[in-house]
Amino acid sequence: TLFRSPFRSVRQVPRCGGAMAASRLETNFVRLLSRCEGLASENRELGEWRLEKYVGALEEMLSTLRKHSSKPGLEVMNEYSRKVDFLKGLLENEKLSTPTEKALANQFLAPGRTPTISQERIPATKTVHLQAKARYTGEMRNELLGTASGSINDAEGFRKRKGLVTDEKQSATEMDAVLQHHHNLQEKLAEEMLSLARSLKNNSLAAQNVIKQDNQTLTQSLRMADHNFEKLKTESDRLEQNAKKSINWLLWIMLIFVCFIFISMILFIRIFPKFK
Repeated sequence: TLFRSPFRSVRQVPRCGGAMAASRLETNFVRLLSRCEGLASENRELGEWRLEKYVGALEEMLSTLRKHSSKPGLEVMNEYSRKVDFLKGLLENEKLSTPTEKALANQFLAPGRTPTISQERIPATKTVHLQAKARYTGEMRNELLGTASGSINDAEGFRKRKGLVTDEKQSATEMDAVLQHHHNLQEKLAEEMLSLARSLKNNSLAAQNVIKQDNQTLTQSLRMADHNFEKLKTESDRLEQNAKKSINWLLWIMLIFVCFIFISMILFIRIFPKFK
């Protein structure tokens, strides 16, 4: 098999993580990354070497891209690194000896979070991750049931080959079911998040209305308090003036009374002279 460049197999290369000014190096990197994801999702033969070579080339291009002057943002570079690390881990898992080890190691792989090309609804690395999980689960089941043991005679070998084909179909069916299940979970989670957002919005609007009404009530209370304070001040001034007026009248009455007593005493003395 001749080495065929993967860069001609992908025509449209959108940005992974947003539209930026892409350099030629990044364009080639995204093309090769998309090609590697496509190879990883296929049923590869045991001696297949292209994916390993492509992943090695991806590592070199990613290292060069990190040093490039027009490299993308930090979030996009982290997404690129996550996808390359996932592909490397996937190749290392395939070299393990038992399906149990492969399934356990597959759980620690972190697929990409965003699609590499615009035609993808779900990131390709996430699909590959689910395919590997279903495949390793099927191998573990076959190992437990003894379907992977060597054939004893031709008839048994034929039945086991037929059973393997059936298992492959069943694994594909299980993989589709797992993908559909995850898709349903994502839709359900999105609906729950939307419902939660609506509930939070309604609660925030209700709280805003309550706070607005409380502010209006507080403003009215302050206005009434100011009005009552002004009235109280006016009445206190009037009461003080009335108190001053009453005190003045009392002083005049007492003065007149004293003068009357004094004049009466003088008249009394004049009318009734002192006896000798």
